[in-house]
Amino acid sequence: MEEFIITVACPSRRGIVAAVSGALAEQGCNIVDSSQFNDLDNGRFFMRVSVVSENGASREAVAAALAPIAEGFDMDVAVHDAAERVKVMLMVSRFGHCLNDLLYRSRIGALPIDIVGVVSNHFDYQKVVVNHDIPFHHVRVTKENKPEAEARLMALVEESGAELIVLARYMQVLSDSLCQKMSGRIINIHHSFLPSFKGANPYKQAHERGVKLIGATAHFVTADLDEGPIIEQDVARVTHAQSAEDYVSLGRDVEAQVLARAIHAYIHRRAFMNGNRTVVFPASPGSYASERMG
Repeated sequence: MEEFIITVACPSRRGIVAAVSGALAEQGCNIVDSSQFNDLDNGRFFMRVSVVSENGASREAVAAALAPIAEGFDMDVAVHDAAERVKVMLMVSRFGHCLNDLLYRSRIGALPIDIVGVVSNHFDYQKVVVNHDIPFHHVRVTKENKPEAEARLMALVEESGAELIVLARYMQVLSDSLCQKMSGRIINIHHSFLPSFKGANPYKQAHERGVKLIGATAHFVTADLDEGPIIEQDVARVTHAQSAEDYVSLGRDVEAQVLARAIHAYIHRRAFMNGNRTVVFPASPGSYASERMG
């Protein structure tokens, strides 16, 4: 039996759940998990449904059955094969903690993604990437060649079929046009000191100010630098007895974990953009067999 994940986003109206579940039942699909959220602030409705096709209905057949419902409810609906791995392009500069963590999680199956390539503006992690049998692409970025560099990036994305770009501590600002073109398909990670401690050595600045909590934020990338809709966050407590170097070490651990959880939510179709915010459905207790996370 095949398993599909159906995602729905549309204006809020009565009868959406009944219409979708009825169409799925007619296709012989048994609902094994369902989450929905009605945003009363903006009148938007979001739903994620995991189903098992008990009579062999294909993804195309299920999508066709939902098409008239989507039209009637002005609905963005998608049917995903739960067994199909999302193709991901990673981007990194000179800090490798998030990259190494994602490579490891992917290799052991804790994060079931297909890493189709790693793009970097430096050569620091070329050997590491190649040793994982993953294509490494060096794309040099300067003020003068930025349009050409981004064109090269998009060519790599299209050639590889990557659905998602992950900025695993990639220290270059993407252009507004690229952010708009890839809206909802780029995830970034950074420390949570913004906007308080910007620029160089934010952890040193935090240590000097006696910060007691350090954290990380993973978000969808938009044209507003580091202000896209937040997918995942976490913090670690620190004390006066710890050094600035301790802050850095703890901060990197939190960054790696938060980024992995954000990607996990994306690949299992649990994260929805909702204006300047997100709707992120939690993984249900019964779904962890298929939603593995180390």
